[in-house]
Amino acid sequence: MLRRALLLATLAAGLAAPAFAQDIQTPPAPLPRVQMETTAGRIVIEVEAVKAPITAANFLKYVDERRFDGATFYRAMQSTPGATTGLVQGGVNNDPERVLPPIAHEPTTQTGLSHIDGAVSMARYAPGTATGDFFVSVGPTPSYDAGRSFSVDPDGFAVFGRVVQGMDVVRTILASPTSPTEGEGFMRGQMLEPKITILQAWRENAP
Repeated sequence: MLRRALLLATLAAGLAAPAFAQDIQTPPAPLPRVQMETTAGRIVIEVEAVKAPITAANFLKYVDERRFDGATFYRAMQSTPGATTGLVQGGVNNDPERVLPPIAHEPTTQTGLSHIDGAVSMARYAPGTATGDFFVSVGPTPSYDAGRSFSVDPDGFAVFGRVVQGMDVVRTILASPTSPTEGEGFMRGQMLEPKITILQAWRENAP
């Protein structure tokens, strides 16, 4: 009787094993990363291809087509003069030889992302005009999120990634010299002089 009970228990365990195996889920694929070599040093950006698919695909297209190679970081906006927080902006700067068609706006209320320290987000005019210019938040900048009572723009800006290596380089760019006369309107005095060149940008493990 005992041997039969052990045999039944063994058979039951064997039958249960496949069901257990079916419960094992494949881990999600890692998010794409972009290496960006600049004259100030290297920055590594992790791209939120799942949460912000439209904006991420647009950025990666610029990378894969080498449209950022030779482009620049051209703006540094300190939250207050001499502050270590703010944002730095770079990209194709409306260069007609580099720019691609604008993309649909993906607000942070839709993606669930936020302008945390190191967040990478799209520069734009009206929603739906973003092309190949982006900015990096230095320190949290939640006023660039959508839907907040204190947002600088009710639609916010589209976060699509974050800097995972090289925030020291980003802070160096933020502290770099700017022209006192270049820039229009509120951006006067925020244009880097000289600009920081993006020597090369490429995707890690490109498909």
